[in-house]
Amino acid sequence: MDNIGKKYELEDRTKKFTVQLVRFINNQDRNIINNILFVQLVKAGSSIGANYREANRAESKKDFIHKIGIVQKEASETQYWLEVLFESDIINSDGIELLLNEATELLAIFTAIGKTSKKNSTFT
Repeated sequence: MDNIGKKYELEDRTKKFTVQLVRFINNQDRNIINNILFVQLVKAGSSIGANYREANRAESKKDFIHKIGIVQKEASETQYWLEVLFESDIINSDGIELLLNEATELLAIFTAIGKTSKKNSTFT
């Protein structure tokens, strides 16, 4: 598979992650604490794919690197909120481990993309 195919495959993967996240949250009980945590989680989790799409349409290599950095931050934040929900035992945790594993994999992928892009760039 060429780089363009991989790029769109990863765009699709991040969108699927967002859909899974939304479905997970939608199946949870509501209370004031859960609602606050869910808002944080869905904002960060949905930003991974949205910002990756934007990075793929960057105006320059420098812009791409900057946007991939944002994707990394959003993936890390998503991982954090999933850990908080999992460790707090305040939700039905069915499926959260799969989401946490995917968030961790996405963070690793985007960290590698960021490092490679910086290494291959002609500016610092």
